[in-house]
Amino acid sequence: QVQLVESGGGLVQAGGSLRLDCAASGFAFSTYDMAWFLQAPEKERELVAVIRSGGRTSYADSVKGRFTISRDNARNMVSLQMNMLKPEDTAVYVCAAKYILRSEYEYWGQGTRVTVSS
Repeated sequence: QVQLVESGGGLVQAGGSLRLDCAASGFAFSTYDMAWFLQAPEKERELVAVIRSGGRTSYADSVKGRFTISRDNARNMVSLQMNMLKPEDTAVYVCAAKYILRSEYEYWGQGTRVTVSS
């Protein structure tokens, strides 16, 4: 059974930091690209950061220089270090996975809420 379980969300003041973790199970983690998306109220789901199975990363322009995505294949874990947080980063952050040869993300977590106060 595939599971993606996020943790680490919470309430933080603007300028602060949070680290999100996503524990994966039920699939061959090292052969999957992993990503973090955000879902804000009344907005489309937005891709925040991707880490490919080989380790290459990419980021949305809005988070470049502030967020860092990483993965630990030995622990089947992907993380998102979020620094210099802004109120507009407030959203539910969702972990997602796709096999390297697929174009669409196929597995999704439930999400963890991040609230940044001004």
